[in-house]
Amino acid sequence: MTLTAPRAPAPPAPRRGRTVRRARARGLVGWGLAVALPVAFLAVFFVWPVAVMVGTGFVADGRLDLTGFAEVFSRPRTWRIVGLTLAQAGLATAVSVLLGVPGAYVLHRHAFRGRAAVRALVTVPFVLPTVVVGVAFRSLLVEGGPLGFLHLDGTFAAIVAALVFFNYAVVVRGVGGLWERLDPRAEQAARALGASPWRAFRTVTLPALTPAIASSASLAFLFCATSFGTVLVLGGMRYGTVETEIWVQTTQFLDLRAASVLSVVQLVVVAGVLVVAGRARSRRERALPLAVPDDAVRPLRLRRAPGLPERDPLAVVAAAVTAVAVLLVALPLVNLVVRSLRVGDRWGLDHYVALGTAGDGVLVTVWQAAATSLRTAVDATLLALVVGGLVALVLSRRPRRPAGRRALAGLDAFFMLPLGVSAVTVGFGFLVAMHEPFGLPVDLRSSPLLVPVAQAVVAVPLVVRTVLPVLRAIDPRLREAAATLGAAPGRVLRTVDGAIGARAVGLALGFAFAASLGEFGATSFLARPQNPTLPVVIFRLIGRPGPEAYGRALAASVVLALMTAVVVALCERLRGTTGGEW
Repeated sequence: MTLTAPRAPAPPAPRRGRTVRRARARGLVGWGLAVALPVAFLAVFFVWPVAVMVGTGFVADGRLDLTGFAEVFSRPRTWRIVGLTLAQAGLATAVSVLLGVPGAYVLHRHAFRGRAAVRALVTVPFVLPTVVVGVAFRSLLVEGGPLGFLHLDGTFAAIVAALVFFNYAVVVRGVGGLWERLDPRAEQAARALGASPWRAFRTVTLPALTPAIASSASLAFLFCATSFGTVLVLGGMRYGTVETEIWVQTTQFLDLRAASVLSVVQLVVVAGVLVVAGRARSRRERALPLAVPDDAVRPLRLRRAPGLPERDPLAVVAAAVTAVAVLLVALPLVNLVVRSLRVGDRWGLDHYVALGTAGDGVLVTVWQAAATSLRTAVDATLLALVVGGLVALVLSRRPRRPAGRRALAGLDAFFMLPLGVSAVTVGFGFLVAMHEPFGLPVDLRSSPLLVPVAQAVVAVPLVVRTVLPVLRAIDPRLREAAATLGAAPGRVLRTVDGAIGARAVGLALGFAFAASLGEFGATSFLARPQNPTLPVVIFRLIGRPGPEAYGRALAASVVLALMTAVVVALCERLRGTTGGEW
């Protein structure tokens, strides 16, 4: 006779039902907080200041007054500014795409010695502060500089070249990230059937790359149209854009109505660009599952199909274009370092020694400003990681109902708005809105937390765009398997989403830190004279007369560029095998 141990009695059905309901309730509360906290942060520190700033220009005697639109658009100056903005952004975007697509092919489809170093080099301009980019090009083009004989200093061409320098990496990394995952066998088959290299590329590869090219071009246009520091340093008032015009109308003319109108116009344009970028990105994400596994698309020297020429003419052209682009990217950076070491007719470290002294209209030393920038950037980065991480986690869900998908698309666009809204509008809005905000008897304008909060608002979209593609690439079956094995929803998020998403945290950390370290538009309004950040100090030194102040500005720009590049390089090493959109 076999004896069996008595089984434990099953819990009553009502108790099991209550346990399930409690777990669902906790899950709903958790996801509700994950949505509510970032939305509240952006509503208080972005929507509210921008609304107050814009409303200030449209409210007269306590009543809504929209006559400012007719007044502003009746000025020839406004149409000239809008035309210059569209021309600079459009031309710079087109050149960035023409140079960036060949670069994406060379740097993401072929393996060669030094490839990692070249990819890091072309990424450096994107993470450089815009003020440093402006100083680097100005030192290259001024009289006495290596390209001074071209007489391009302060011209339209100089601004376009600087914008291409800044956005080349956007196209290379955006397009290359998809290109390296495409199955090369489709194009090889077309070549084996007799198609020329150009026809195989045009009919097979290019259609597959179109979503990535459109997405990268939209983002490049967005960054070009809203560039502030670069245009202000190189173009001044002669070739100003909507972004710089908002700053001029606010700080010099005190015309808040004109600044508000221009802010609304910029917001409408940005919203349109974000819609285009979002649609292109969704098409790109739907195409990615069709790619072959990662092991099959690692950059290799592909075998030549029988009957094909030994050298692909398109590959030769792409390599030549990429080599020229890399040289053009390196030239301003090298020249910036060289000019910072030039003291009159000799070489020396005098400008770097002078960084330890105050003067030339600056109350602190450059090293003190660098320490302030580092502290502020650390605070802003931590805040951006928390907010952006929650947003990316929510947006990575794939609801089955169309209403849920539309809600997530709207939330995604909402958190991308800080990329395109004028930083000047945000900064001045902080000054106006944070005096007794929401009727509270407190003045936050003198708070040391205001600068990192403003910088975090700018950095949150970069964190989202870096982490979100990694979370969306997670196979849903992994979560289902963990849940089937008894893991609670919180544990599933921690062990699946958290473990895989951590691969992109290093890169997100680097981009957020770089964006905070080099932020200039909003910080120029909020930083106190006794505690300026390094970009603010550099801009003040540029505006001072004399070679000593300019030399200090060059040396300070080198310091800021090195700080940014080192941080991003270290963080990219921590990102693991999977990166984000950049």
